[in-house]
Amino acid sequence: MRSIHDISPAAARAFHTVLTDIDDTLTTDGRLPACAYSAMETLESAGLRVGVVTGRPAGWCDMIARFWPVAGVIGENGGLCFSYDRMARSMRRIYSSGEQCRIEDSQRLERIRDKILAEVPGARVSADQPYRVSDLAIDFREDVESLSDAETNRIQEIFVENGAQAKISSIHVNGWYGDHDKLSMTRRFVDEILGLDLDRERERFLYCGDSPNDAPLFDYFPHACGVANIVQFKGRLSAEPNWIARRRGGQGFAEIVHRILAARQ
Repeated sequence: MRSIHDISPAAARAFHTVLTDIDDTLTTDGRLPACAYSAMETLESAGLRVGVVTGRPAGWCDMIARFWPVAGVIGENGGLCFSYDRMARSMRRIYSSGEQCRIEDSQRLERIRDKILAEVPGARVSADQPYRVSDLAIDFREDVESLSDAETNRIQEIFVENGAQAKISSIHVNGWYGDHDKLSMTRRFVDEILGLDLDRERERFLYCGDSPNDAPLFDYFPHACGVANIVQFKGRLSAEPNWIARRRGGQGFAEIVHRILAARQ
């Protein structure tokens, strides 16, 4: 991982879209700092699109798509994508699976939930679970005492043993049925919302993240950047970003934005 301050002006000038995770990438210690939100507004003012790619629930994504300066929000680790057309006052919603499939998968996930809570006593269902439509989020750090790596890994194993996918973020283990992930829904967002060919355009995207569930995007995008707190996962990432910021969380995101905008001058 090279310092984002070493990025070339040519690479920075080529960017037309910045994609970013939320938790511990835009946020710092569980809060969205003004500098991170301001950085998104600055990108929009500079003519760059912003897309959010998160494990957070559908309910949050609806709000973010409406109120934040973003072109769209990919939520529940690729389970859905929401984009709000301000001129038409209309929300476009894309899901990775149909409504009946989501209902059936939810019932299967309830059985996994019960097994996890019985086997890993310190784990809890995430407080944002009521606003989800396609996955189950198990809290291991956000509103509970931090669990050990062994306990967190066991939560992931239980999902997998029951035929589900599972990814570890900085605060939750998210599990779901289906073959979608952050990258697959990013493809649909770029194709169906932005009207672009992602494979042809990928060097013109900058992706910012902080944890193992960002690995598919770190691997795919040549210009993926981690905020400084990603080093806590070194050795546990299936793919690392090519760039890294000096600062952590939202301050790191603001640093990244300021650097690429300065390099474009």
